[in-house]
Amino acid sequence: MPRRKLSRADNKYSRGVVAVCAGSKKYPGAALLAVGGARAGSAGYVKFVSKNRELALLVVARYPDVVPITNLEGERFDCLLVGPGESSLPKMPNVPIVLDSAAISYLTKENLKQSQQIKVITPHEGELKFLGKSYLKQLQDLDRKNTALKIAQDFSVIVVLKGAGTVIASPDGRSFVDVIAGPELATAGSGDVLAGLIASLLVEAKQGVDPFKAVCEAVELHSKAGRYAAKNFTAVTSVEILQSLHHV
Repeated sequence: MPRRKLSRADNKYSRGVVAVCAGSKKYPGAALLAVGGARAGSAGYVKFVSKNRELALLVVARYPDVVPITNLEGERFDCLLVGPGESSLPKMPNVPIVLDSAAISYLTKENLKQSQQIKVITPHEGELKFLGKSYLKQLQDLDRKNTALKIAQDFSVIVVLKGAGTVIASPDGRSFVDVIAGPELATAGSGDVLAGLIASLLVEAKQGVDPFKAVCEAVELHSKAGRYAAKNFTAVTSVEILQSLHHV
């Protein structure tokens, strides 16, 4: 499933609007990487959510097409990303959401756990602690694929278990193991880029695209970008991976 082909009738709203709540005073780069990933996907409009004026100015200076907002009230958007860089929101809207890093812990709250909205989490193995210690133990008892499937079914969420051979698992029992990625993705901020890209492709759910397939496509694009960066740059960081997304 490639990025959706645009039609002559498309506008920025029909392409999809993604809101990114990311970054902090401690991790300002996470905001830039997550927003950059969102810009490289399918969305025609990216909003950056933060009450930190300095952080918002930093994002807009890098990406003048991105619109900064301080909260989500009254805003139009089709998918929300929360998490890279320890960002948080007091209330989760009823749209497809992507949770990364500490924001994964929102899944343990009953109102979100029981909701029927599309939910995606993007943990590496260490971040399974945000779901409870039992899942860290299960990873020792089960393989990565079955651990991801169990989490997907327990929380009704699409799981992107990052690592060597990233596993995507769906609550309906489907799974996909990425075989494209190489060790070049093992760099700080790579997951922030991926989270933004996933959110940007999930806006296509409103067009009837299967969310699981959209997430798998985002993972594959991210991995291809890593491969492209490894071939074209002497050293690969998350910045080169982000730049390479525009070539795959």
